[in-house]
Amino acid sequence: MTQQPQILFVDDEQLLHSLFERLFARHGMQVTSCLSATRAVELLAESEYDLVVTDFMMPDMDGFALLGHIRQHHPRTRVIMITAHANVQHAVRMMQHGAIDYIPKPFSTAELVDRVQASLAREATAPTDSPEEDPGVVAPKGGRPRKSQVSYVGEAPAIRRLMDVLPRVASNRAPVFIQGESGTGKEILARLIHQMSDRSAGPYLTINCANLPRELVESHLFGHKKGSFTGAIDDMVGAFDRADGGTLLLDEITEIDLSVQAKLLRVLQESEFQRIGSNDVHRVDVRVIATSNRHLASTIAEGQFREDLYHRLAVFPLTVPPLRDRITDIELLAEHFVTRYCALYDLQQKKLAKPLLERFQAYSWPGNVRELENLVQRGVLLSAERIVVEAGDVYDDFFRDADPTSVSAGSSDPKARTIEDMERFMILQALEETGNNQQMAAQKLGISARTIRNKLKKYREDGLLD
Repeated sequence: MTQQPQILFVDDEQLLHSLFERLFARHGMQVTSCLSATRAVELLAESEYDLVVTDFMMPDMDGFALLGHIRQHHPRTRVIMITAHANVQHAVRMMQHGAIDYIPKPFSTAELVDRVQASLAREATAPTDSPEEDPGVVAPKGGRPRKSQVSYVGEAPAIRRLMDVLPRVASNRAPVFIQGESGTGKEILARLIHQMSDRSAGPYLTINCANLPRELVESHLFGHKKGSFTGAIDDMVGAFDRADGGTLLLDEITEIDLSVQAKLLRVLQESEFQRIGSNDVHRVDVRVIATSNRHLASTIAEGQFREDLYHRLAVFPLTVPPLRDRITDIELLAEHFVTRYCALYDLQQKKLAKPLLERFQAYSWPGNVRELENLVQRGVLLSAERIVVEAGDVYDDFFRDADPTSVSAGSSDPKARTIEDMERFMILQALEETGNNQQMAAQKLGISARTIRNKLKKYREDGLLD
């Protein structure tokens, strides 16, 4: 059987270990946790890990020192840095020294899972000293076209209409604006447009504008010169240069600051730009595809997105329907994901039990196709050697308290569920299950009773407890 992705989680907060292990287990990942960077170095010497997720501030050896060790001794191991003290200089420093991603606190469980999955999806390559290494960009190695071909699964009328118009959209270089809720498959559609175009032999790059620190978006788009701002220790080539002759996907473009939107408008109008700190003008041939999960009319009316930029981008405005509006595609999509994950984990082909399919079809899918894929993956893994995935394999109570979409998790908005929210929920749940016995609750969670007392004191001070 193909081995599950191996993740090493490094944080001196013991309570988070249990949360992360449960959270990622349901996504088919194996998590090993430790309390210090020193212990992480020992574990890395003993076993291979695909990804290290580490806090920056730790008592003995900080995350930056750990990053340097991994870069030198385990160059193919990816690193995600988590910090509560985010700033532009810090982010630039981490990224230029080999971190594949940089996540400021607070963040939601859903966001963390997305970022981890995106980092694992990137081809593992040894880091170099090139300033072109861009952890905010997902691109084929060397800018060459991807070997794998993407397809859009669906037979619903709205999807058929979308597929009918796609060849005409792909046959030119005009910008495309794709709108739809999170998890509907906007990036798959963008890849498909590139794949069907005469630019398919050129580079395809993605910048997730929501995931990058806001202060760094301009650098990642246009590049910068060494010394142009504090933290710019090297020249950096931006995405527009790297995508020359190909396609650039600006994912969640509505998160870009207005000042950067003005510069983006110039590139679309004139096909030229300047790097930060440089007077040289660069001309490029790039097709831009932009996506957003926000309501554009409201965003423009609130002054958060330039109307002229929208009209420049939306030569071809496309809307991807949410999964609840294409219920007839659920069975087709679920079977597609079963086949994918059976192949990925070297399992014999499975099928979904009828009661499970009926439950899928009766659900509203706030997380759309991405949520369906995650649940199917869980079912494929938990059904083990059985050839039928049952409802109990997917809706396992063990994962409920770590599931941000679960009603029992205490929040109706999965995006609002931060790691701190989950931590508080786990402590209060453990106290409820042990009759408010702090010692027993601490043993259940693998932390000290003192930690629970300190956490409860903080919750009361913050007005989170009566």
